[in-house]
Parts: sequence; C-alpha cells; structure tokens
Amino acid sequence: MHLKISHTTEYHYDEPVQYALQRLRLTPTTQVGQTVLNWETRVEGAAVEVAYDDHFGNRTHLVSVEGDRKAIRIVASGEVHTEDRAGVFGPHHSFVPLWLYARETPLSKAGKLIRDLAKSAEGETDLERVHSLMAIIHETVEYKPGDTQTETTAEEALERGKGVCQDHAHILISAARTLGLPARYLSGYLMMEGHPEQTASHAWAEVHIAGLGWVGFDAANKICPDDRYVRIASGLCYRDAAPISGLVHGAASETLKVAVTVEKQGQTQSQRQGEQSQSQSQSQSQSQSQSQSQ
Repeated sequence: MHLKISHTTEYHYDEPVQYALQRLRLTPTTQVGQTVLNWETRVEGAAVEVAYDDHFGNRTHLVSVEGDRKAIRIVASGEVHTEDRAGVFGPHHSFVPLWLYARETPLSKAGKLIRDLAKSAEGETDLERVHSLMAIIHETVEYKPGDTQTETTAEEALERGKGVCQDHAHILISAARTLGLPARYLSGYLMMEGHPEQTASHAWAEVHIAGLGWVGFDAANKICPDDRYVRIASGLCYRDAAPISGLVHGAASETLKVAVTVEKQGQTQSQRQGEQSQSQSQSQSQSQSQSQSQ
C-alpha cells in the first residue's frame, strides 16, 4: 500500500521561552514490511542540533530553542510503501539484546491486575495466549481519550478500564512479560478508512514468539498490524518511542496542537478522479436540462 502522511505539531506559549530542548522521533526508516519513498521533517522556531540513531535504532533529531520564542512548529511528512505481513516482523536483529525486552519499566510494571490478566490468557501456544490477551484487553479497556496521561501506568489504565492506544500497548506488553515473553512498544501511524485526519499518532505492541520472531498486536483495534501501519520508533515503553519529548525552561504556559493525516495515495487519486468525473457528468446534465428548457 502506498501511504501519504503528514504530522504537524505546534507549541504555543503565553510568554517567550528562553530555552527548550526537544527530542524528535518522527522519521520512519526502510525496514521489514515498509519502504520509505520520501520523508522530510521541518522545524520552525527552533534549530536542529544533531541527528542520530539511538540504541533502539530509532532515527532521532535534537532541536533547541534559544531567545524569545512564543511558538514552535514541527512538520513531518512523506510517503511510505507498506506490505501486509499479518503482523509478523520477523527475527530479532539489533544491538539491543533480546533479553532486555523482558525488563519492566515504571510505565509497564505488572501489578496484581496485570498478573491476573496474564493468568487468564487461553491457548496452548504462546501465540494463542497473546492473541487471547489482545482480545481480553480490547474488551476490558474502553478506548476513551482524555482519561489517562502519558505517565499513566499499565496497572492504572487496567484498573480504570479505559484509556488510549498507548495504554492498550502498555497493558499487553506488561502481561506478555509476565508470561516470560519479550515485548516492546511501537509508535507509528495507522491509516483508518474514512478517517484520514487524526489527532495523534498510533501505538501498539510487539511480542517475540519462538519460531516467528517479533509479532505485532494492536489491542486498541483487536488486530495484528497489516499494510495500513507505518512503524516509526520502538522501545521498552512509551518513554523510549515518544514522537516528541523534551524540556522547557521557564514558567510559560504551553498549548499543544497536533494534526495527523494518513491517506492511501492511490485511493486519494481515484477519489479525486471520481469527483471530477461526477462533476463533469453533473455539468453535462445541467447543460442538457437548460437546452431542453429553451
């Protein structure tokens, strides 16, 4: 699938910011299941200091702000060709050892609820048990924006019974690790039919299954990622793969606006051609009606 993506983030401050440092993980790379055709990240109101690949292999940019700035605008956009692999990313190849993904983090630490959830997973194989976990989480945790924050833990989100894709991913990761399976957090984009304009990027989990390697599970949508998904960054939890993170010195109040558009390029062109054809047909019909009236 040929996907066209635009991700705009705007920060507005009520007072000038003297200094800010932001870490951007907004650049996809060509890897298993996806080929980056073109990509650009533009920053207005800040300077790009350095670009590098972090220890998880995420393409990262550090940008800084100095002087009196009241707004920062970041636009990441491009086109990516994707392949449907039924969620299977494959063998682990990384400088980071596989055993590290069994380690808990403050956001993914398992409590009693997570441990009970893991015990309730059904199936004779690890793959069946993780599929069972995905289904249980999807049914148990309602997708509801605004009830959780970026620092909400997996245990807290499960207790509340509501959250967003980040929370679904953390819960599944935590439960999988409780079962002794390495798991990691993925951030990226999802093309949703009929909803090209979105208010945030997406997140899901990957679990390492013997014989298959890394396999993706999107508990928020109860599906293994297909060619509608674009991978951006990965890590042990949200903190390692957040699209934008950083710090601001000063007491300025911040307002954040995010706009994400993910479109199927071929479908968009076809729709436009269809609209043009429909418009031409309507014009012809109107002309014929006018001639008959005369």
